[in-house]
Amino acid sequence: MGANYWYGPLIAARNIGDRERLLRELDLMDSLGIDNLRILVGAEGGNEDFQVKPALQPKQGEYNEDLLDGLDFLLAEMAKRKMYAVLYLNNNWIWSGGMSAYLSWNGYGEVANPFLEKYSWPDYFNYTQQFHTCTPCREAFQNHIRFILGRTNSYNGKKYTEDNTVMSWQVANEPRIFTEEDRGPFKEWLNEVVGLLEELDPNTLISTGAEGKASYLQEIETYKMLHENPDIDYLTMHMWPKNWQWYSSENEEETLKNSVIKAKDYIQEHIQVAQELNKPVVISEFGFPREKESLSKNASVVNRNTFYSVLFEMIEKSADEKGSLAGLNFWGFAGFAETNEKSGKWEKGDDFSADPPQEPQGLNSVFASDTSTLNLIKKSNDALQN
Repeated sequence: MGANYWYGPLIAARNIGDRERLLRELDLMDSLGIDNLRILVGAEGGNEDFQVKPALQPKQGEYNEDLLDGLDFLLAEMAKRKMYAVLYLNNNWIWSGGMSAYLSWNGYGEVANPFLEKYSWPDYFNYTQQFHTCTPCREAFQNHIRFILGRTNSYNGKKYTEDNTVMSWQVANEPRIFTEEDRGPFKEWLNEVVGLLEELDPNTLISTGAEGKASYLQEIETYKMLHENPDIDYLTMHMWPKNWQWYSSENEEETLKNSVIKAKDYIQEHIQVAQELNKPVVISEFGFPREKESLSKNASVVNRNTFYSVLFEMIEKSADEKGSLAGLNFWGFAGFAETNEKSGKWEKGDDFSADPPQEPQGLNSVFASDTSTLNLIKKSNDALQN
C-alpha cells in the first residue's frame, strides 16, 4: 500500500524546497509501512492560473536544475528507506501543464484553460486531444522521456534506468480518449510511448496511469484492448467518488453507501480484465473528502476512513488469495503541510499539499495529524506484510 506524493521533488529541491519537511515525511511514511510513492516528473510551463509553480520544464526542452536535483535527492532518500517510486512523465490535466503545455509550445494557440470564464471543460478536452496528433508535441515528449531516463542521480551515482528505486515508468497521469475521432490517434500515441520506454529501459515496469474505463469513454473493452500491449506490465485504475458524483456532502450517509457499492463494482470490473490479461492491477489513485468537504484539519474523517477501509479489506483479501489486485496508492499524503483552511487557495510560495493547485487545499489530503487514517494504513500494511 502506497501513497500519491506528486510534489515530492519540489520540496526535495535544494533551493526552493524544504528538505527538513521531506525527511520527516519520508520517515513518517516509512513507519506506517508506506513504501511506494507515485510521483510527478514535471511540470511544464507554469504560466497558467492554477498550475504548479515552479515548473520542471518552464520552456520546451529547458529544465529547472533545482527541481532535477530535488528528484535526485528524493530518489536517493527513498532508496535509504527501501521505498519505491512510480514516476509519471506527463499529465492529461492542466494543473501541471502537461499535454496542453506541449500544444501551446508548438503553435496551437492559447490553452483553453477551463478555470477561466471564457472556456469550458469541453473546450479543454477538444484542445488537449490535439496532442495525440501533434507530431512536434509527440517528439518533444519523447525527448523529455529520453532526457529523464538518461539521467544519472547526482547523489548516489546510479543511472535512473539501473536504479530499482524506480519501480515503474508511467506514461502519464490519466491519459484519455476524449472523443470518437481520438480513438486511433490515442492508441498509436500510447503504443509509441510504451515502445520507447521498453526500448530505453527494458528492466523497469511500465504502466499507463489510466483511470480505468473512465479514461476510455467508459468502455471496459477499450481499456482491455489498449492494455493487451505486452510491454504494459500492469494495469491501473483510479477512483473519485466526489468527482464522479457518487458522493455528495449534502447527503453523506446515503451517498457514502452508494460510493462503496459503486467502488466495489468498478474495482471488480477491472480485476476481471486483469485476470483475462494475466496482469496485476493497482488502484493508483483514490480520494475521499472530510465531513462536509471541510478543509479544516479538525474536521471528521470518519467517512473517509469508512471508504478507505473497504479498499484496504479488498487488498488484504487479494493478498490472501493471491489475486490480481496488487496495490493501492491513496491520494494523497500531505504530511506536515500548512494550508489556508479559510480560502483553500494555493498561491506561489505556499506549502504543497496532496491536492493540486486548482483544487481546495486539504480536500483529499491525508495530513500527519490524521492519526486515525494513518493507523488504518499502518494496520493494513502490517497485515499485508504478515
